Amino acid sequence: MAEELEVYNKLAEAEVTPDFSVPFTDGYENDRQIAEHKAWLKSIRHEQPSLKKRFHVGIYIRYFNQTRYDDYLDYHIKQYRDTVALCPNWELVDFYIDEGQTAPNMESAPEWCRLLNDCFTGKVDLIITQKVSNVSRKPMEITFISRILAALGHPVGIYFVSENIFTLASYYRRDGRDTAFFPSENWQILPGNKAEECPLLTGGDAE
Repeated sequence: MAEELEVYNKLAEAEVTPDFSVPFTDGYENDRQIAEHKAWLKSIRHEQPSLKKRFHVGIYIRYFNQTRYDDYLDYHIKQYRDTVALCPNWELVDFYIDEGQTAPNMESAPEWCRLLNDCFTGKVDLIITQKVSNVSRKPMEITFISRILAALGHPVGIYFVSENIFTLASYYRRDGRDTAFFPSENWQILPGNKAEECPLLTGGDAE
């Protein structure tokens, strides 16, 4: 227990440049649901990825070059590398680094797309990133990609450090495995024409 606490405290110390935008402001109803979910999260004991389980880890960083250190990115990478090294069952696959103060549409973030491709091909089964807004400011995008990754034959989880959210936690399991919202029961992932493109979803009719 003490070992896990040390690891997650060190992850929390790997602080990135503050995000001056306000995430999730697309509408009152979305904001209300997110506020309710945050209140619920405060009322439960959070689950984090187990240090005893074997994970192939991809670290996703959104880097904004306005920091208090000239070599801040290298410093940030070292913090993550040193922390993952404390977990003998975890293997660090790669760092995936997109530039920008806030997340654009996911499909226009080349390193995020490369990370997703590595998840779909089985190279990565745990994504660690500092905060939700690194990936997207749209709740539906976060929900959709989390469910797609959780529904894979080799489920992939995302751990958001700042919010202390793990998408494969037991209290998300029912929602995460729900494939009813997919285009069809036999949906597939199609490779993009270029390595940096995000895969597309199909109902299984494409060759």
